[in-house]
Amino acid sequence: MPLPKTIEVCRVDLFTPLAELQEKYDAITCSRVVRVRDEYLWMLANPDARDRQFVEEFAARYSVSDTAIYADLAIIKQLMPALSSANRDWHRWKTNQMLLETYQMARKRKDSKTMERAATSYGKLNRVDLEDEQTMPFDLIVVQPFTATQDPSVLGIKPIPNIDEKISRMIEKYRAETIDIDDVEYEEADLEEGDLWSENDDGNAKERNIL
Repeated sequence: MPLPKTIEVCRVDLFTPLAELQEKYDAITCSRVVRVRDEYLWMLANPDARDRQFVEEFAARYSVSDTAIYADLAIIKQLMPALSSANRDWHRWKTNQMLLETYQMARKRKDSKTMERAATSYGKLNRVDLEDEQTMPFDLIVVQPFTATQDPSVLGIKPIPNIDEKISRMIEKYRAETIDIDDVEYEEADLEEGDLWSENDDGNAKERNIL
């Protein structure tokens, strides 16, 4: 029986306890998932680490080849977008801790500028400068059951009896009274501009009084 793909297992069970993993998968898959989990947590704690540092760390820790660790790294990078959204709260908490530590260190040194920057960053991260947003209860909004109708009484308008017949009679009446329109071709207008206008000595046009 072929082994399941590690990335598919990690999408579902990356943080599943080992005992439950062993009930669902073979020993090789469980060992790989536990290793990828360890690597992922290390990357969260070392976000500025380079790929080579990552490979050196875990090739030595698990006594496996660099190729195997590079394969793990590829899995983690594919999982990162989905995992990062799920761990946004964790990252916010971690950043808050770093900012608070920076503020305390600056306070001990009486470094007011660093204290101010740390406090400003802390406020922006936690959106304390904005009013609390009220969540719209979208799940409680009921869609109106609209139904198409030709009955004007739903608007409070008294319906006209035999309206379709009256419309047909009006169309026939006005169609018979309509004057036929003839299409004509466009012709240049002969304005005789030379006779209507002349130029003064200063070059401005002056209307001739032709009577």
